[in-house]
Amino acid sequence: MSRPNIIYIVCDDLGYADLGCYGARPAAFGAVSPNIDRLAAGGLKFTQGYANSPVCSPTRFALMTMRYQYRLRGAMEEPISSRSKGSTTLGLPTDIPTLPSLLRQAGYHTGLVGKWHLGYPPTFGPQRSGYDEFFGIMAGGVDYFTHCSGKGDHDLYMGEKEHREVGYLTDIFSKRAVDYVDRMAADARSGKPFFLSLHYTAPHWPWETRDDANMAPSVAKNLFHLNGGNIHSYHKMIHHMDEGIGWLMEALARQGLSDNTLVVFTSDNGGERFSDNWPLVGGKMDLTEGGIRVPWIAHWPAVIPAGTTSTQHCMTMDWSATMLSLGGGQPHPDHPPDGVPLQAVLHNPGHTFERALYWRMNHRQQRALRVGDWKYLKVDENEYLFNIQQDERERANLSADQPERMTQMRQQWLGWNDSIPAIPPDATVNLGYSVKDMPSR
Repeated sequence: MSRPNIIYIVCDDLGYADLGCYGARPAAFGAVSPNIDRLAAGGLKFTQGYANSPVCSPTRFALMTMRYQYRLRGAMEEPISSRSKGSTTLGLPTDIPTLPSLLRQAGYHTGLVGKWHLGYPPTFGPQRSGYDEFFGIMAGGVDYFTHCSGKGDHDLYMGEKEHREVGYLTDIFSKRAVDYVDRMAADARSGKPFFLSLHYTAPHWPWETRDDANMAPSVAKNLFHLNGGNIHSYHKMIHHMDEGIGWLMEALARQGLSDNTLVVFTSDNGGERFSDNWPLVGGKMDLTEGGIRVPWIAHWPAVIPAGTTSTQHCMTMDWSATMLSLGGGQPHPDHPPDGVPLQAVLHNPGHTFERALYWRMNHRQQRALRVGDWKYLKVDENEYLFNIQQDERERANLSADQPERMTQMRQQWLGWNDSIPAIPPDATVNLGYSVKDMPSR
């Protein structure tokens, strides 16, 4: 079989149970995510898949490099903020091999539509790190209509040139992705595949639906939108993204590319204010399950059995390593991936293997390690041991009942932590709100 086209769809701040295929309740208008649900029905859904971080830019470092993000200074920010514009240190260094740069070396067209959030030109940028084309935003979040960041500067680019376009950002990204597929289709059919990163900002704040253009002036200086939003607008934001994914799948079918295109869908971290993470606890910025366990859906009709489910433990960098392997790319010997390819699971969803997963956060000095059914967690000065298979809500702390396991897992985490750079004292934690703005979840 020829190498697949690859579409890597990453949404922003989606909760574990926000999609119908992960148990979401219907919205007032009906099904929230029918097109994404069809991807799951026609492919493989993971129930134990994680993001590399509970906050956005660190996960994106891992996605790009296929390595634990903690190896790079920019990923120590939680997250990179728009205040870093002009920084020569807070971004993805251009000499680091990336998934798109290595796939490009292997003969792929590479394009990014959507959110970058890995540093600003002229020091950093998508086309400096392996993408042939870029259309999207550099910042972590922008207004959906003015396309301005929290600093008030316009932040929509074609390449590194500022681009102005009227429209709702989610729809603009969806249409650009369709255009990319249409332009790459002839080469794809003749043997030169494409790699498309489609990184939505939805359903990230501000809480604007397609019908809320009149809201833009009022949120211009408050993109966190602390005085607005509700579950109804949140559901519509997911639905607008879902419609765009439907347009993209229609384009693949129209171009005869559906069967041999791997489409992977996920979120950069767990859900935020209006998300549904049931049955998990916590959300964005937390190393409890609600902050890091996210939907992972893989659709590839030529290879993946339809309607299947996997319990394989995995995280963002594993999927990037999988895509590199499937595309025939070779890791750089000086930057070996920490990610583990998942091809065997794609071919046989019942196949599983042990995969230890590690996390660290400067925020609240959090630590986490997942091995098998067990999870070691530290938040502030408190340590916990949970059997996630039995207790997904992390309510039954077994550290006193299993002291030997607790000690072993703590030592395992400490050994891993010694293998990566320490968090520098100037690394920042950028919280958009606190209990002063709303009660703790």
